[in-house]
Amino acid sequence: MALETLIESLPSLFNGLIVTLLLTAFGILLGTTLGIVLATGRSYAKRPIAYSILIYEKVIRGIPLLVLLFLIYFGLPQIGINMNAFTAAIIGLGLRSSAYQAQIYRGAINSIPEGQIHAAFSLGMNKLKAIRHVIMPQMLRLSIPGWSNEFTILLKDTSLAFGIGVIELMRQGRYIQVRDPDLILLVFLLIALIYFALVFTANRTMRFVEKK
Repeated sequence: MALETLIESLPSLFNGLIVTLLLTAFGILLGTTLGIVLATGRSYAKRPIAYSILIYEKVIRGIPLLVLLFLIYFGLPQIGINMNAFTAAIIGLGLRSSAYQAQIYRGAINSIPEGQIHAAFSLGMNKLKAIRHVIMPQMLRLSIPGWSNEFTILLKDTSLAFGIGVIELMRQGRYIQVRDPDLILLVFLLIALIYFALVFTANRTMRFVEKK
């Protein structure tokens, strides 16, 4: 009977998986975009901007993700900023990821010989063009291992969106378990297996990309 209930609940878990994948995709996209901007600003902007970015990174990295999600979803409405749980989760995941990705990209920038940007200047490029055409392509290639690790971390962190009511994989599992408490072990073992398969696939894919 319990197994039949679990089989009947598989479409619900699939729906939760889709939401988890969407959270991952939008969160990593936001984190990557902001991370590149932050790393570039930290490396090449003037001191006041660079220091502001440093403070942002330290503050965001110092706040647990669940607390950050609560601040965005439950706290911002207190000052008139309202959003649904899905959007709040994407923003929270993206902001947290951006602070860590900025470190990854900045480390990649620092590993590029400084003479390359000076050579770009000598060819008539301004700073923006030098960063875009000389630094950025190398930075992105060198960042693949660190970015791959951050991707899998963010994928697993999407489960914390459960805390603000996003109906992702974990919450769907919780709904099934509430309907039939005897399924709790099977349901969460299945969810653990799904997360493992996602992370394993992502790691293998990014390892292939890194080799290429």
